Amino acid sequence: MIKYKVYNQQAEVVGEQELTDEVFGLTVNQNLVHQAMVAQLANARSVIADTKDQSEVSGGGKKPWKQKGTGRARAGSNRSPLWSGGGVTFGPTNDRNFKQKINKKMLGKAICMIFSDRLNSQDLVIVDNLDIKDSKTKELKVVIEKLLVAANQGNSVVKPRVLLLTGPSVDSIKLAGRNLPRVQVLNSQNINVVSLLRANKFIISQPAIAQLQQRYGSKQVK
Repeated sequence: MIKYKVYNQQAEVVGEQELTDEVFGLTVNQNLVHQAMVAQLANARSVIADTKDQSEVSGGGKKPWKQKGTGRARAGSNRSPLWSGGGVTFGPTNDRNFKQKINKKMLGKAICMIFSDRLNSQDLVIVDNLDIKDSKTKELKVVIEKLLVAANQGNSVVKPRVLLLTGPSVDSIKLAGRNLPRVQVLNSQNINVVSLLRANKFIISQPAIAQLQQRYGSKQVK
């Protein structure tokens, strides 16, 4: 069990949070984290490139010229890949499948390893609650800056990418943070490997910590 400082929105220490080793005390396996990241990116990939083969292009019903006597090379159809406007040989088609499967427990382990790594590098801040009245962007910006400075993280990265991880009620924070550059707001139910890896700093509310430890605790991730 790990004990970690808890701040309020005024960046004052208000207590401690107990963090379970199953979520925040793991040794990072870079191969597993990389596999989870690649799987997520692959599953989000859409098939864009699509070429037509010789059977799909228009034209080609009639032999362009007779077989012999013209002095030109033999040609049976203007659909040939040798002709301009003809079919493409071995080109990309839209029936390709980039999907990759990853075990649910492996994915959970990878997510917990990222949290453990941010905790070990002191790039994680726990706040008792995040509540921005009227979804004011300026107010949220001030809160973020205060928390990073209080946790001695303000100067570690010149322009950090901050991930705000909240509990179920995320609407006001999401509205306040959508115009802030390099800031992403997620609730604890929508976390994913790519978003976690893109962020240098994590600011997590205590309700989100409780949900994470319940979701990825010893009974869920082994």
